[in-house]
Amino acid sequence: MPRNQTPSASSGPHPSSRETPYAWMRLFASLTLMTLGGSGMYAITVMLPAVQADFGVSRSMASLPYTVTMVGFGLGGILMGRLSDRHGVITTIVTGTLALAIGYAFASGASDIWTFTLAHGLIVGMLGTAATFAPLVADTGLWFDRRRGIALAICMSGNYLAGALWPPVVQYFMQSEGWRATYMGMGVFCLVAMLPLALFYRRRPLNLSVSATVSHHAADARHLREIAASNPERPLGMSPASLQWLLSIAGVSCCVAMAMPQVHIVALCGDLGYGLARGAEMLSLMLGLGIVSRLVSGWISDHIGGLRTLWLGSVLQGVALLLFLNSSGLTSLYVISGLFGLFQGGIVPSYALIVREYFSPAQAGARVGTVLMATLLGMALGGWVAGALYDMTGSYDAAFVNGIAWNALNLLIVTLLLLKARQGVTAAVRPA
Repeated sequence: MPRNQTPSASSGPHPSSRETPYAWMRLFASLTLMTLGGSGMYAITVMLPAVQADFGVSRSMASLPYTVTMVGFGLGGILMGRLSDRHGVITTIVTGTLALAIGYAFASGASDIWTFTLAHGLIVGMLGTAATFAPLVADTGLWFDRRRGIALAICMSGNYLAGALWPPVVQYFMQSEGWRATYMGMGVFCLVAMLPLALFYRRRPLNLSVSATVSHHAADARHLREIAASNPERPLGMSPASLQWLLSIAGVSCCVAMAMPQVHIVALCGDLGYGLARGAEMLSLMLGLGIVSRLVSGWISDHIGGLRTLWLGSVLQGVALLLFLNSSGLTSLYVISGLFGLFQGGIVPSYALIVREYFSPAQAGARVGTVLMATLLGMALGGWVAGALYDMTGSYDAAFVNGIAWNALNLLIVTLLLLKARQGVTAAVRPA
């Protein structure tokens, strides 16, 4: 399209839309796989106090398995993304399923915190959970064009659905059977439930053009003008590597802030005397409402684009973190946990949509994996730093302040990218 023309927001559905019934079936298979594979992220947050007591370590040391799992999850996202680009997503699904079963078995028999950390981080995180995240997100983006935002939101809701379903289940079996037997049972369940779903992924997507964003007929004209003014060689007026780095830094910063409530809400409730079960309920509420947030944000992103949706989520997450400061009542913690879930659920899916809008689809798996790796590294860093600040100060107040500062950095970067997008539109329509 000529540089001085922009697509119309009122144009009808693109005639080559690939949103077939099979695409929707594949999407819901991905949702299920992500929900099952996401167990590796959330089981450890519930088991953190039991693991700490069993191995006799400090709170920060007990947080280390979560940190290593998230680092492995992030690095595995790049590895699995490249594997998916080259050999198809079915390869990563089978690999991840087997890794989850093996990793949980090794973790259940660990004799010390270091063996447990390696089993959880390298096998469960890097090879298991990672295979059911970035590759499935990238795959979903290749099967949708007109409703890509809501499709990505549905797919990535599996990550939060896992957070809503697994904590109470893990808490129940941990109390009745012990954490080691619970891990072994999770491995068997994932193996039996996930392998049959791999059959949905035998079909490869059709060849894609470099830009499929114009078919977002529901998007507003300003959003479409910004994308039309950009191109994969100079996205937002930058080199692809520069934009990738900025998105990665933004991903780290927003998720350092996001990690504090998600990783430590159970331990916080235990410290306040409310019991670990109340904390597990708050985590379940937080991530359950995060599903609602992701779906609503997906619908919003189809209208205003990934950058604006990310900016909105960053602002609201900062508000929720401010509310957590000095809130210690049981009722207020339930309310704020719910608000936090509603406010921040759409942040991570926005990165996947931004990548799909501004980069070549031929690199979808690797680039989505890289950006999502950054968000997971942020979760890993945030979870560990919050534990370390707790050990230093004896409370979580400093950890919440730390999260607010990182959230401000994220908001600054996203605002800069929005300004560059607007500048690109101005330059594109300026007469030669």
